Amino acid sequence: MTPFRFGVQLSSAASPDAWRQTARRLEGLGYSTLYVPDHLDDQYGPLVACTVAAEATETLNVGTLVLDNDYRHPVVLAKELATLDLMSGGRFEFGFGAGWMKSDYDESGIAYDDPAVRVDRMVEALDIIEALFSGGRSTYAGAHYTVTDATLTPTPATAGGPPLVLGGGSKRVLTIAGKRAAIVSVVPSLRAGAFGAEVIAQTAPHRYDLRFEWITAGAAGRPTPPEIQIWTQFATITDDAAGTYEQLASLFSMPAEDVAASPIGMVGSVDGVIAQLEERRERWGFSYVVVHEAEIESFAPIVSALAGR
Repeated sequence: MTPFRFGVQLSSAASPDAWRQTARRLEGLGYSTLYVPDHLDDQYGPLVACTVAAEATETLNVGTLVLDNDYRHPVVLAKELATLDLMSGGRFEFGFGAGWMKSDYDESGIAYDDPAVRVDRMVEALDIIEALFSGGRSTYAGAHYTVTDATLTPTPATAGGPPLVLGGGSKRVLTIAGKRAAIVSVVPSLRAGAFGAEVIAQTAPHRYDLRFEWITAGAAGRPTPPEIQIWTQFATITDDAAGTYEQLASLFSMPAEDVAASPIGMVGSVDGVIAQLEERRERWGFSYVVVHEAEIESFAPIVSALAGR
C-alpha cells in the first residue's frame, strides 16, 4: 500500500512571522505538506504564501488545495508555478480545480458557468499547462483558450512540472483525476456552490465507495496509480468517541454510525484514529490525509506513528 503522509490546510496566520513559524512547526512535527486554499475571503494569496513557507523550511512541501482555474490564464499560471517549483527546490504540489465557491464568483464578477463548462475549461487549461511543463511550448485552439506558440520560462525544478493534485467529488472530475493526476484529492461533491445540507449529504460512506470506483476506472492502465488524498473536516482526539459522534450526527443529519464510518473526519483516541486510517486506506486507498490548523498538535502523535508506514 502507498505509505501514509499528512498535510495541513492553512489560510493565514496572525503575522508573517507566525506564518513562517507555523511552517517550521509542521516540518518539525513530520507533516509532509502545507496547503493553501484559493478563495477571495479572508486568506493569504496562495502562491505567495506557499513561496514564503517554502523559504522558511528545508524539507516541507507546499501546495495549493486547490487553485481555481477561472482566476488565472493558464499560460500566466504556468510561469508562476514553474517559478515556485524552481524556488522551492521541487517542493511544490500543484493543486488544481474547476472552481466551486459561488460567493467568490459573485464578489469578483467572474461568470459562474455551469459545472460542465467549468470542468471543460479546466481540462483545456491543464492541456496547455502540461504541454508547457513537458516541452516548454504550447499551441492550442479550444473552445475556451487559444494559445499560439507560448513558451515557458523558467524551467521547473521537477521534470515535467510539479506533481498535479486534482480535487473533486463528481464522477467526471474524479475519472479525469484518476487518469491524469499524481495525487487525487477527494472531497464531497461541491456542485451546490456553498457548504450546506447538499454537501453534507455527500459525506455518507457509500458515496466514497463510488468515488473510489471512479478513480480506479480513470487510473486503469496507468503504470503507477495515483496517490489518493482525503480532505477532512474534523479530527478530534478524545476518549469519548461515541459522545462526539452523537453530536456530529445531529450536525450532519445522518446516523452516528454513518458519521463514524465516513472518511470526512476522525474521532477517537490516538490508537483508535490510527485504526480508522488503516481501515480507510484498505477500503478506499486514502494514504494522504489533510487536516486543519486547530488539529496540528493533537494530531501530531498520529503523524509520528503513521508517516511513511
